[in-house]
Amino acid sequence: MISWGTGDFMETKETLLLKLGEVVLKGLNRRAFEDRLLSNVSRRLRRYGSFQIYMRQSTIYVEPLGVDCDMDAAFDAARQVFGVVRVARAMPCERDPEAIREAAAHYLAADFAKARTFKVETKRADKQYPMNSIQVSQAVGGLLAETFPDVRAEMRNPDLTVYVEIREKAAYVHTPSVTGAGGLPVGMGGRALSLISGGLDSPVASWMIARRGVELELIHFVSPPYTSPQAQDKVLQLARLLTASCGRMKIHIVPFTRIQEEIRKHCPEAYFTLIMRRFMMRLAQSVAKQSGVTALVTGESLGQVASQTMKALAVTESVVSVPVLRPLIGMDKVDIIHMAQRIGTYETSILPYEDCCTVFTPRHPATRPALSEVEAAEAALDVETLCAEALSGTEWQWVKP
Repeated sequence: MISWGTGDFMETKETLLLKLGEVVLKGLNRRAFEDRLLSNVSRRLRRYGSFQIYMRQSTIYVEPLGVDCDMDAAFDAARQVFGVVRVARAMPCERDPEAIREAAAHYLAADFAKARTFKVETKRADKQYPMNSIQVSQAVGGLLAETFPDVRAEMRNPDLTVYVEIREKAAYVHTPSVTGAGGLPVGMGGRALSLISGGLDSPVASWMIARRGVELELIHFVSPPYTSPQAQDKVLQLARLLTASCGRMKIHIVPFTRIQEEIRKHCPEAYFTLIMRRFMMRLAQSVAKQSGVTALVTGESLGQVASQTMKALAVTESVVSVPVLRPLIGMDKVDIIHMAQRIGTYETSILPYEDCCTVFTPRHPATRPALSEVEAAEAALDVETLCAEALSGTEWQWVKP
């Protein structure tokens, strides 16, 4: 934490500047998106100290109110809030060139010590300010050149760019901002129930749909003794990783052993996976309706496995009436792996604990199934009783960061 200055800025401390993205394109309901984003940022940063958080000119200001605020953790957390596209750590100061020079000289001293060239780039958000952006950059750049004579000005490819923002309340000095999560604030896109396994795909699908402002609950199917407690713990850890961006979520744990055993006993092997998926969709829809959720989310990608051909997806989806959202549908496995690495779920997803989707996998699964044939195979099962038993054994818990 840096604190320095004179006059009204004696107690000035480092501030976070969070830049909005897609939210600024909203029309008459933009205020609702901004209010939700402010609420999400406040809730996410609460554990890192006491902050004053407010919005002006499409920028959210995060100002620490005490010396015990963890600015490093707050900065990392702010980057993961959906709706924020850029985050900068900045030092506020008075709005005249000398005060800006002093702020830059103190706040960026370590950066100047490593640089051989620099430039100043100014954004004048307050159009009433008497100097334009070029004039501010020239004035501050000249003063900094005198302060750091060993660092020369260079406009094309400088080692260090000093960013200055002239805003209504103060000027802000910072180095380049970093990329945020983007998207829309969670809670503005409705609510959905995401089917999550321990693999790579479903956590990425959950993250991607939450990025569109969707508030999530999760559902996971367990098949002891075919699946282990470690496999369930792995899924809970994946859910915790997702909460950094998605916020806290309720996860429903549904027992699935008897259903899978009954499918194995009474149904043709080629249809094992399809019938299993149809049961999962039925159970997910029931849980969704109980929770007041209006859509399901899956990690299916077209053609990735036999149960994800176009015909197979149609057979699976035919048992539900709610929308099924598939954010990965056009992605290949390399895309999904890269996304998992980006959002931090990859290392957990590849831990060697099997989920119930790999139990009783058919040697030759049907890739072009006819709905009538699958329904005929499924007729050997007491679907209603099996679903009721599974739902009666369902447990749930909140998953928090």
